[in-house]
Amino acid sequence: MDSTQDLKKRTLTIEKSLKAPISLVWEAWKQPTHISQWWGPMGMETTVLEHNFNVGGTWKYSMHMPGKGDFITEGVYSEIIEFERIVTTADFKPMTEGVVLQALFEADGNNTKFTFNVIHKTEEYCKQQEEMGFYNGWGSVFNRLDEYLIASQH
Repeated sequence: MDSTQDLKKRTLTIEKSLKAPISLVWEAWKQPTHISQWWGPMGMETTVLEHNFNVGGTWKYSMHMPGKGDFITEGVYSEIIEFERIVTTADFKPMTEGVVLQALFEADGNNTKFTFNVIHKTEEYCKQQEEMGFYNGWGSVFNRLDEYLIASQH
């Protein structure tokens, strides 16, 4: 099987136009004080435990879901190109483990074209994650991000 085709079958993607300039969107991903305001689905509170924003750096967040406890999410940055891309491993214990996140940014006037890819180890795992609510969960996260960015500009 062609590796590009295999990668497509293991990747879930969300594309969104964020209503903020790329410099603000970048800061929202780079600075822990911003991350804690939008990371996680609606209704979750996030505490940044660790955030070493450099290649090889680790990050670790605790997401609190009322009535269900805390979930730990963590990873290691493998690529950071300012205003362009962030690539990191990610574990969202106990729900999702061993994935790679790609956050891609492209300036579009006063907005930012945002593409988010999650690459899974196997096609089966990818399908399972999609069925578990990938688009609703991450869609909620990026709606929070967009709302936070809009509010930050006023």
